[in-house]
Amino acid sequence: MAIYSKQKQLVRDLLEELHNRDIQNMTLQNDIGNTVLHEAATSNRIVLAAKEMLQKAPELLSMHNRRGETALFRAARYGKLEMFKFLDGEVKRIFGSEGEEEVEEEGRKVFYERDDKTTILHISILTEHFDLALLIAIEHGYLVGVKDGDGMTALQLLACNPSAFEDGSKQRCLKRLIRSCVSIETEDNPAREEVESCCKVPLWEAIKREKTQYESALKLAKFLIARDTSWEATESAIDQSKPKTHKYVRITRDTSWEGGRQKAHAGQTRTIETAETPLFLAAKYGIIEIVKEILDTYPQAIEHIDDHGRNILHVAIKYRQIHVFDYVVKMEIPMTRLIRKIDNNGNSILHMVGIKADDFIRDDMPSPALQLQEDLLLFERIEKISMAHFTKHFNNKGQTAETLFAANNAPLQTDAKEWLKRTSENCSIVAVLIATVAFAAAYTVPGGPNQTTGYPLLLSHPFFVIFTLTDVLSLTFALTSVITFLSILTSSFRLKDFKHSLPQRLMIGVTLLIFSVSMMMFAFAATVILMISNKQQWERIALYSVAFFPVTIFAISYLPLYLSLMKTFEYTLKKIMDIFPRFQICKSQTKIASSHSQYQATSSASSTRPHAIQTTRYPV
Repeated sequence: MAIYSKQKQLVRDLLEELHNRDIQNMTLQNDIGNTVLHEAATSNRIVLAAKEMLQKAPELLSMHNRRGETALFRAARYGKLEMFKFLDGEVKRIFGSEGEEEVEEEGRKVFYERDDKTTILHISILTEHFDLALLIAIEHGYLVGVKDGDGMTALQLLACNPSAFEDGSKQRCLKRLIRSCVSIETEDNPAREEVESCCKVPLWEAIKREKTQYESALKLAKFLIARDTSWEATESAIDQSKPKTHKYVRITRDTSWEGGRQKAHAGQTRTIETAETPLFLAAKYGIIEIVKEILDTYPQAIEHIDDHGRNILHVAIKYRQIHVFDYVVKMEIPMTRLIRKIDNNGNSILHMVGIKADDFIRDDMPSPALQLQEDLLLFERIEKISMAHFTKHFNNKGQTAETLFAANNAPLQTDAKEWLKRTSENCSIVAVLIATVAFAAAYTVPGGPNQTTGYPLLLSHPFFVIFTLTDVLSLTFALTSVITFLSILTSSFRLKDFKHSLPQRLMIGVTLLIFSVSMMMFAFAATVILMISNKQQWERIALYSVAFFPVTIFAISYLPLYLSLMKTFEYTLKKIMDIFPRFQICKSQTKIASSHSQYQATSSASSTRPHAIQTTRYPV
């Protein structure tokens, strides 16, 4: 209990009072097989107490619990660096100097490996204690290539942990800014427990821990990659396949029968799922740091394929790791060979857009319509970089990339259709209500009409003009948005419409709706000021602020949808910018050509004109 509660002085006092006849009681184990040294290994505060334990009962060092863990393994599992250094030093002292490490490797497994073949390096990576894992990899280099019970090496386990690596594109702007300002201080004792202080900012400390973890994970990845050769076990993507633009196959008949049943093929084998290489695992989970480091260290690994015949582009597209795909695309030389690769199922990289991994879950789940739009834009992008004959290529199931995409995205298309209908109907109801209020406000002007002339009493007031303009604009925007939403509801909802047409209409409708709400609140504020025009300036500002508060809430609630729809206009603007530079170039070339012709005409004229000038200036 004293060890469990981390009371180091009490533990040392109890050890000093322990009689020699009671030493055998120190080797007693609890229900899960842990000894007192196992419990002490979970803290850095009682290293001296652990030293006294081993002096009294040295056999504690090699004792295992029911999971097959020694105290040293338990220290690595909980990331206790100081305790691990002490226990590891005791193990080294038993087995002698480091030069005898290979000879005593089998004996060291008792301390460094669990019953399920998980080593101290594996467990420190799984528990995300990367600084300790780097120390273990340096001190015990032979553990780098050791595989656990699932056939995974240390680098493969690290490549399956995307949360340990920084991804600035997925972080919020505020958090990214704070993270860039955080500096990691190097301490003399890295395992010293942090002293809690009331002056610490929780967000700042959390970001600091994340940055420290990222730096440790990156150092560990570089160290492991430099000693990893798992890519050599894969095959090179030799271009032996050809594009297939027809569905016809050659049929061979087997006439060998026994007892009315066809003989079983002797070549039938059972497929065994094997662990992927770190490069493909990093591409699958989007860890761009590991991908860059592997390709920088082993450039030839980019053309290797996995057991399914897929290269890195197939994997990146299937799991929608676009930043990994963008990095590979920039490597122009291997791209000419990678885009021609066809996997074992006959799928090109364009086919992979229509194939989604079952175990892939997006961090941000957009609406079905926006998700379908992203897939359509990705399909268009991959189609541009693919060769023309590969766009009509048939896979082993007789499907082209376009047919496969349409078939696999049919349920998503149905969900996107229903989502667009619900969104358009709800927005239409709001727009109709705003239009009704704006129309009624036009006939109930503030201050009322003059009973004699019928003109408004406050017609000459400046704020009456503001009221009139904002009310008319609110009615106009609301009715226009209703028409836009009705055009969505009456659409045919074809697959290609989800790429640009329908998202653009939805964005225009939402924009007009926001403008309509804004103008209505401006009209309301102008009406209030007209009724209390004798108030102070600060009261008018307060009324405007209160009146605009619902607009702010409305805009913030629709901001995520609005930002997602902005991608549609970004694509449209990009297309426009692609046209205008050509137009400018053509226009400038026309100007250059015209100016050149004028220059030639002028030069030719100037060649004859001097004689005329001489005759006029010097008549005979």
